[in-house]
Amino acid sequence: MAVARNLDRFPPDFMFSLSNEEFDILKFHFGTSSWCGTRKLPRAFTEQGVAMLSSV
Repeated sequence: MAVARNLDRFPPDFMFSLSNEEFDILKFHFGTSSWCGTRKLPRAFTEQGVAMLSSV
């Protein structure tokens, strides 16, 4: 939620959204329940993006 409110602070090369295929692979890998839906695809962060998250 904090990231969504501060999108202008994150350069596009520090963060990206996962594709449907990538998200399905992660759900399978971690054994996440498939019955719980999501409205938006999750975001992934580069090393620099994770460092920026600590300031949000």
